[in-house]
Amino acid sequence: MRISDIQRCEVRPGRLVEWTFSPATVAAARVLPTDPRPPAYIQESHIRTARSVREDGLFVPTWLGTVFDLPGRPDLDALEEALRSWTLRHETLRSGFRWAGEEMHRFTLDEDDVTLQREVVGDFTDADVLIRYLQDRFDVAADALGWPNLIYAAVIRDDSTSVYLAFDHTNVDAYSLQRIPDEIHSLYTARVTGRPDAGTPVHSYVDFCEQERANADAIDDTHTIVTRWSDFIARCDGRLPEFPVDLGLQPGGALPAQKLLREPLVDADAAAAFEAYCRPYGGSLLGILAATSLIVHELGGQPVYRTVVPFHTRLKSAWSDSVGWYVGGAPIEVPAARNFDDALASVRAELQANRSLARIPLARVLRLLGDNFRPTSPDLYSIVSYVDARLIPGSARWVDQKAYGLLRVSYGDQVCAWVNRLHEGLWIACRYPDTDVAHKNVRLYIEGLRDLIVSVPARHRFRAAQRTSPSNKVRSGHPC
Repeated sequence: MRISDIQRCEVRPGRLVEWTFSPATVAAARVLPTDPRPPAYIQESHIRTARSVREDGLFVPTWLGTVFDLPGRPDLDALEEALRSWTLRHETLRSGFRWAGEEMHRFTLDEDDVTLQREVVGDFTDADVLIRYLQDRFDVAADALGWPNLIYAAVIRDDSTSVYLAFDHTNVDAYSLQRIPDEIHSLYTARVTGRPDAGTPVHSYVDFCEQERANADAIDDTHTIVTRWSDFIARCDGRLPEFPVDLGLQPGGALPAQKLLREPLVDADAAAAFEAYCRPYGGSLLGILAATSLIVHELGGQPVYRTVVPFHTRLKSAWSDSVGWYVGGAPIEVPAARNFDDALASVRAELQANRSLARIPLARVLRLLGDNFRPTSPDLYSIVSYVDARLIPGSARWVDQKAYGLLRVSYGDQVCAWVNRLHEGLWIACRYPDTDVAHKNVRLYIEGLRDLIVSVPARHRFRAAQRTSPSNKVRSGHPC
C-alpha cells in the first residue's frame, strides 16, 4: 500500500459521517474487571513513551490509519454492520489499558457489549478544511493515552465514498492496515447483496501478547540475546542507533517537528530487476539495507552502519490474518564496503546471525539491562523497513480504490523509512526532522537509493552482455 500523510492521500470533499464506540460501550468498559492477559512489551513501551513525552509538555499524535474508496453512495446501515463485524473479529480493538499506580492492566469487552454510534458531522466543500478536521479529530479519537482509541469515518459523494479508519499504534501494524480495505469491502458487499458473511474467525492478538510476554519473561539478563543487545548498544555509544547522517539538530534541543517525503521510487520492471539481482543473497530487503549502508557512509562518513531491522513476529500461520502490532527488531552492523556485492554479503551475514534476536521484545531487553532509557521521542531508533505487499488480498485493486496507509507526522528526532513493493513498483515514505539539513540529506538518500536500485542490475546486464559478445570471444586458431 502507498504510505502517505493525510494531506496527500487524495482527500475529496463530501458529507462526513463518523462512527465511534457508543456511550453504552464506553460505560461497560469502565466497570470491567481486569483481563489477566498483560499488554505486549511493545504496547506498554509505546504507551509509557507517549506518557513520558506528554509529561514533558508536548502532545505527539502517533496514530496510524488507512483510507480506501467504495463505489457510489453507500448503504450506511450495511457499512456500519460491516465495520462492527470487522471490529468484533479482532479482539485487540475492544481491549484497552488502565493504570493502577505505575502498573498497566488490560480490560477487554465482550462482543455483545460493543456497539457503534453513528454521527453525521456535515458537508465539507473544501478539501483543505476537511483534511484539517480529519487530522484534528483523529488526533483526539485515536490518542495513545485515551480509550477508546480508534475511529471510523466515511466521506460520501455521488460517485464514490472514502472510508477512513484510524487507530492508536497499540492496535495495529502496517501489515494490519494493508489487509483492511479488502476485509471491509468484502463484509460490506456481503451485507449489501445479502450473501453470507465470508469472514472467518481469526486468532486474537491479545492471546499473542500473553504468549509473547510469557516467553520474554522467562529469560534473564544472562541470556545470550540480552548479552548481544548489550554489546550492540555499547558499540552505539550507549544509545540505540540513529540515522548516521547530519540532520541539523542541536544536542539536547527540543523535539523537532517532522516532515514526510513520499513518492514512487522505481517502476515494476526496475523493482523486478533489483529483486532478481539480490535474490541469491536473500532478496530486496537485503538489497535496500546494503544500498542504505553505502549511501549513508558516503553522506555521513561513518565506518559502520548500525541499525535495527524491523521483522514481523507472526511466526505461526495462526496470526497471519490477525490485526495487531506484530513487530520485533534485530540489530545489524554493516562495515563500509567496497561495492554493492560486498555490502550485500555483509547484510546477509548480519541477518543470518542476528534475526533471532527479534524474538524477544526490545523493551524486555532494555528492562533487563537496567539502563535508564527514559524515552524523549516517540521513536526509540531510526529504521529502514521493506515489505513486499503484492500478495496481500486486494492489493491489485489499491490504485483503483485510492487506498493508502496513513502516518501521522508530528514530532520526532529520528529518520524512519518504509519501502513497499507494490504491483506498480517500489514506493517510499520517509519521516524525518523538519530542518533544511535533514531535508537535503534525506533527499540525497532517496535519490541515491533510486540510483542504486536501477544501476546495479543495469551494470550486471552490461557486463553479462560484454562477456557474451562475439567480439570478445577467442576465434578458433587465433593466438591468445
